[in-house]
Amino acid sequence: MTASKLTVEGFADLLATHMPQVGKAGIRVAAMGEGTCTMRVEPSGDMIRAGGTLSGPSMFALADLALYGAVLSRIGAVPLAVTSQMSINFLRKPPVKPMVAEARLLRLGKRSAYGEILIFSEGEADPVAHATGSYAIPAQG
Repeated sequence: MTASKLTVEGFADLLATHMPQVGKAGIRVAAMGEGTCTMRVEPSGDMIRAGGTLSGPSMFALADLALYGAVLSRIGAVPLAVTSQMSINFLRKPPVKPMVAEARLLRLGKRSAYGEILIFSEGEADPVAHATGSYAIPAQG
């Protein structure tokens, strides 16, 4: 097994440069591995929806960023890799507490990647959402 091609710090720097809204939303890179990425968010008031739960769009963004990190962990810092498809299933109502998304790459080709993401309320064993998605990888060179 090889090491990740992008460190936690490298991915955080890439996000700060190319997607500064991520930092403003409080989303942080927690861990990077070969084909894996864990993202964490401390919910802010604008992430909470009626019923005292975290909004679906907040969880979707967290899942998308975690998969982006997992892809970049294998291909390196390629800012123009983009989401081509993503789907999410909400499994149960999450409490208003930090959320953690754990992504893993299932397939990596020359021009596309596919993976899955589990989202948890921090400290809880059962996931609150499951997502799958594909990334388009731009031609290199």
